[in-house]
Amino acid sequence: MPFTLLPVLMVLLTVAQSDTTYPYKRFPTVPPISLLQADSSLLTKAQLKKGPVLLMFFSPSCDHCQHQVADMLKRIADFKNTQLVLATYQPFEEMVEFISTYELTKYPNIKVGRDQKFVLPPFYHIQSLPYLAAYNKKATWSIPGRAMCP
Repeated sequence: MPFTLLPVLMVLLTVAQSDTTYPYKRFPTVPPISLLQADSSLLTKAQLKKGPVLLMFFSPSCDHCQHQVADMLKRIADFKNTQLVLATYQPFEEMVEFISTYELTKYPNIKVGRDQKFVLPPFYHIQSLPYLAAYNKKATWSIPGRAMCP
């Protein structure tokens, strides 16, 4: 009798394991973003140009996130062919202040928006900030991000 249950248990374990796979592993392209930008327009995946994309999920009040953006701006020339998409779930006003503080509107390859539908944290299983996800020129996931701030 115990041996007849073994195949059933194997199937159940396989199904349970497949259910826990994170979406970014099943769908290795830029997720279906819809970010509310400071000018109240939406930035969607369809609006991204073909080419490398670096997506950063951040909080405007996170020290690590602030340092990450400051470091990226110091080396902005290294990102001239990369679209930088910064997304936050924090209040719209905080995002606008962050954009102003770092003068992000000066950089045409940087887009900042609010993830109003909270799509990105469960998609990437984000547990700390900043979270970086890099996509190559074919817009497929290339390297996992490393988070710093709990």
